[in-house]
Amino acid sequence: MNVDLHCHSNVSDGVLPPAKVAMVARQAGVDVWALTDHDEVGGIPAARAAAAEQGMRFVTGVEISITWANETVHIVGLQIDENNAALVQGLEATRSGRDTRGREIAAQLAKAGIPDAYEGALKYVSNPNLMSRTHFARYIVEIGACRNTSEVFKKYLCEGKPGYVEHRWATLEQSVQWIRGAGGIAVIAHPGRYKFSDTAQGALFDQFKQLGGAAIEVVTGSHTPDQYPEYARLANGYGFLASRGTDFHAPGEARVDFKLLPPLPGSVTPVWHDWF
Repeated sequence: MNVDLHCHSNVSDGVLPPAKVAMVARQAGVDVWALTDHDEVGGIPAARAAAAEQGMRFVTGVEISITWANETVHIVGLQIDENNAALVQGLEATRSGRDTRGREIAAQLAKAGIPDAYEGALKYVSNPNLMSRTHFARYIVEIGACRNTSEVFKKYLCEGKPGYVEHRWATLEQSVQWIRGAGGIAVIAHPGRYKFSDTAQGALFDQFKQLGGAAIEVVTGSHTPDQYPEYARLANGYGFLASRGTDFHAPGEARVDFKLLPPLPGSVTPVWHDWF
């Protein structure tokens, strides 16, 4: 099966509505699909209906932003009850600071020679409560200041660069508690993307496991091919299940699209091994 458990729609920082993401995924051969918008579950009903129309199995999901060791980390929740009250309230609280942060990012970018960035980013925002760095990146590409969104992040929006504004998100404990309380499975998204030392990464994995976290992403569009076997080894070493997903946001933005993402290594146990 072609299983993709990490995708975004325009309900968060993707560009396509949930039904269109479902269609694109199915046309590329996806059999099992999850919508995992950032800190938001509002797209799930449309995604579920579209997946049924396309003949795909659908998995409910969300990607929760947390702060751990002063860094932003993402925790994916799979097989969640999107109507769970504690989860819905927690996500609402997590979203609440995004507009203030967006205005601060715009002010920093103006000082760096990128004027009107708040208004520019707002053109790409479908959900006013979910302005993100990706929306700013698309605007900066639009005005020709960078060639692509990856360049924008490296030049303007990552830590130490002029448009980076730190934001305090939920805690690791809260995210896992919300996911598990909603009947879901907690997964560390794209662990190879974080700039942690081996010691710090090990501490993250240890705490995550102690809290009831069950899986890490091994094959993801945010990993390089040489990281696939590395995180397969770590998944087995820590006793985690393995997840897989493109981290799709928009056609042409990801490193790997639906058709080209390789399968999980045979050495790991897929997070979906007992779902069907």
